[in-house]
Amino acid sequence: MKNHFDSGTILVIIVTGLLFIVALFVKGFTHELLLEAGVLLVSIKLIMMAYRNSLYYEELKKELNEIKTLLKEK
Repeated sequence: MKNHFDSGTILVIIVTGLLFIVALFVKGFTHELLLEAGVLLVSIKLIMMAYRNSLYYEELKKELNEIKTLLKEK
C-alpha cells in the first residue's frame, strides 16, 4: 500500500473519515448527512483514481523499459 499511497493521501483518507464520523454525530441522520456522504464519496473516488493512475504509471514505465531494452539490443 505504501507503494501507491503517499503520506499525503493517507492523511486525507484519515481526515475525511474522521470528519464524516464527526458529521454523523453532530448532524445526526438528517438531510445534511446526504451532503456529507456525497463529499465522502467524491473523496473516495479521487483517491481511487489516484491509485489506479499510479498502477498505470508503473505498468507504463515497465513497458517503456522493455522497449528501451529491445532497442538497445538491436
